[in-house]
Amino acid sequence: MVITHDKKNIVILGGSYGGVSTAHYLLKHAVPKLPEPESYQVVLVSTSAQTMNRPAAPRALISDAMFPQDKLFVDISKSFSQYAPGSFVFEQGTATALDYENRTVSILPAGTDDDDSSAKLEISYHALIIATGASTLSPLLGFTRDEKALKSSWATFRKALPEAKHIVVVGGGASGVEVAGELGEHLNGRVGWPSSTLADPKVQITLVSGGSRILPYLRPALAETAEGYLAKVGVHVVHNTRVTTVVPATAGVEDVATKTTLTLDNGQTLQADLYIPATGAVPNTHFVPESLRCPDGRVNTNASTLRVVGAGERVYAIGDCASAARPAIHNITAIVPVLCANIRRDLLLAAGKPAQVAGEDRTFKEDTRESQLVPIGKSKGVGAAFGTKFPSFLVWLIKGRDYWLWTTGNLWSGKQWTKES
Repeated sequence: MVITHDKKNIVILGGSYGGVSTAHYLLKHAVPKLPEPESYQVVLVSTSAQTMNRPAAPRALISDAMFPQDKLFVDISKSFSQYAPGSFVFEQGTATALDYENRTVSILPAGTDDDDSSAKLEISYHALIIATGASTLSPLLGFTRDEKALKSSWATFRKALPEAKHIVVVGGGASGVEVAGELGEHLNGRVGWPSSTLADPKVQITLVSGGSRILPYLRPALAETAEGYLAKVGVHVVHNTRVTTVVPATAGVEDVATKTTLTLDNGQTLQADLYIPATGAVPNTHFVPESLRCPDGRVNTNASTLRVVGAGERVYAIGDCASAARPAIHNITAIVPVLCANIRRDLLLAAGKPAQVAGEDRTFKEDTRESQLVPIGKSKGVGAAFGTKFPSFLVWLIKGRDYWLWTTGNLWSGKQWTKES
């Protein structure tokens, strides 16, 4: 299916949780309720032909045997084959520029040279949803390009893993803790009761945390418990320490399997056979004009209505690239119905319907209570949901057993959004 210029394009940039969910919801509950629904076309643009369950990366990077690959990676186009011909178009490519005054986005199609300006595709939008997410520093932990690049990075890492004697993971947040825990259990096993620490691990694993404790989104007691679980799989945690230099500079970012020298701000030097930076993610907003971005790089988004501030009519943002809420999947799924209701309202108004018919704005309010689940290996974990502490067993049951894979099938297929909410 090709993009047709005689239709009103609802362009969605990004093919992960926010983008795919928004596309399904609009096709099910917004577009059919518009005047002349056949005159609209949802256009989804993504750098990758497949979407994936990115939270599973800390375990998935070890071996393909960890998860069924046909569930871990899902073809985007096939997920939308259920809709009427002409109502949906998928374009694999990368957004390179947003011209909000002329209401166009420029796309570099997949497989074309960055310098080939003639290959760029310019799409006019009637409505635009920015859902481009954020990229991790390490290519092991998500799409820095596409699924092929990710799988290639995993293959390179896996070849080097059996020979590694010292692995350094940098980052005391959930990603760093999960990566260290998965590698520790896989390589060293888990010491049993009554021992509190694996005294002589086969592979030394060092987790470098810049804060006074790990997992800053959780209460200190849970962070302490997590550190105890890490000790049982041979992970040593270093607190209040940051990396100042990495040699070679490409280690962990471009070359995932090179021996690395890390200099810390306390003067200590670490020699790592494998180095994984897990210090957070950078919003994929390079194509968005600076005037529309916050100082941290995220798109300046109205936290209640999800409209992009200063971008003109019918421009919205959702997910890790947006400033509306803390990057978290539970926030994305809570935002989708609100966002799509406001898009439908704006489209009705643009179609000439009176405000009484279009209705009022829906508003989103982030639930800021303590919410984060952090598996540590295949059987342990810490966490809380909406202020309630969860025992390790529940963390395993909900997330740790398969890193949410039990939920993503319905999300990618759109079944999660069958009912309007």
